[in-house]
This record gives sequence, C-alpha cells and structure tokens, in this order.
Amino acid sequence: MTKTIGYRDWRWQVLWWHLFFLLWSTIDGQTRYSIPEELKRGSVVGNLAKDLGLGLSEIFDRKLRVASEAGEQYFSVDAGKGELVVNDRIDREALCGQSAICVLTLQVVIDKPLQLYRVEVEIQDINDNCPTFPSPETTLQIAESTAAGARFPLETAQDLDTVSCLCLILIY
Repeated sequence: MTKTIGYRDWRWQVLWWHLFFLLWSTIDGQTRYSIPEELKRGSVVGNLAKDLGLGLSEIFDRKLRVASEAGEQYFSVDAGKGELVVNDRIDREALCGQSAICVLTLQVVIDKPLQLYRVEVEIQDINDNCPTFPSPETTLQIAESTAAGARFPLETAQDLDTVSCLCLILIY
C-alpha cells in the first residue's frame, strides 16, 4: 500500500521551500574585522566599501554612515576611500573588562534604498599592563639543604591583560 501526498500536504511543502529560498537570498555574510587595542586615531580597520560590494560613488550618494551599539563612535568611514577608520583610542580593558572576547558591533546604514549591514570589530588584547602583586616585597626563607630546581609558589599576581597568573621562582 502506498501513501499519496494530499493536496494540503503538498501546499505546505511548496510554501516551506519558498520561504527557505526567500530567507536564504536575504541573508548576507557578516563582515568582521580584527584589530589590536590602542590603535592610533585614523588607523585603517578595513575597506568597508569593497567588503560590502559598494562603489565609492555609492558611499557619498547613498549617505553611508556607521552607528555603534556601544554608544560611543569609535569608528567612522573615510568617504573618499571607503575605509573604516579608528575615530578614538580603544582601551579593551575599559570596554570589555576581563572578558575573553571583546567585540564591538556596528550598524552600517545606507540610504536610497535603505540597507542595513552588521559589522563586527574584534578588539585584540595587547600586553599593555604590568602584573602587580598584593605586597610589593616577598621574603622567602630557603634552607641550604633545598634541592636544586625546587619551586616556591608566590602570591597570585593581578594583571588587567589576563585573569590572573601564578608566578614561580626557580632555583638552579
């Protein structure tokens, strides 16, 4: 005995496939850049016009602009070249704290017709903070009979660039 597909079942399958292909065509790849923190003002992040498939004339004619979800305008667009540039110094620790990943999400808006693009900029950490210990000086009392290569744990150091580190002294 074979089962036949009813009229109603067939309509749902066609509708589902139609919606699938409609949504598939509207989803664009997301643009993502990665930069180190503390870049100088005016540093180029990437060529936004090229990455979004826009000509330089479209940037000016369609009034391309960038809005940050963080509230501050860390980036702007050089309309002459179509490049995304750093507007202000970015301190990763102040922006994201001890988070392992720091990503700034930008909305790129283009008029006539209205188009919205989501752009992410990952801020990579640079080692710009020295570790600090709770006490400035530590005294160790080591017996003369201690074997070479012995390790002595110290207090945990605090480093804004990493969560924490444990430093060890090695005696050779």
